[in-house]
Amino acid sequence: MTKVNPDHITGTITIAVLLQENGQYVCQISPSLSDFPREDMQCYGQTKEHAIAIALEKLADDYRRIAEERQNIDWETVKRSDSGEPIAKRYHVILHYERIAEEESKFEALHNTIMGNTVVENAKITVIEIDPDIPIDPLMRLWD
Repeated sequence: MTKVNPDHITGTITIAVLLQENGQYVCQISPSLSDFPREDMQCYGQTKEHAIAIALEKLADDYRRIAEERQNIDWETVKRSDSGEPIAKRYHVILHYERIAEEESKFEALHNTIMGNTVVENAKITVIEIDPDIPIDPLMRLWD
């Protein structure tokens, strides 16, 4: 007999993208997942792809928050070996930052965003403890 996994998530995520009268788009995401905490989401975008990207980011943000909260890790606790040495753990650190930039060019919008530490200071940061052997590849910068 197959064991039932209590953490098993079932359901679907339906995405509908609708053209608005103003030529912009709204993306509606309707999750029917068994653990999803809220109802449908609507996100607006300049293009179909932009609306979808924003909606998926909001969905990912909800799941990042859930993953971090469920770990219930004390931020300052350090586990130590029997000899008293700190035991290093592995963490997936996700940094999310958005802003509306009014600049002369796309280059200026990017350049002025990455100047200084404002991105890190104003970002939403999620820290999730992970196993050392989990195959997670962090996203790379555009210029790598």
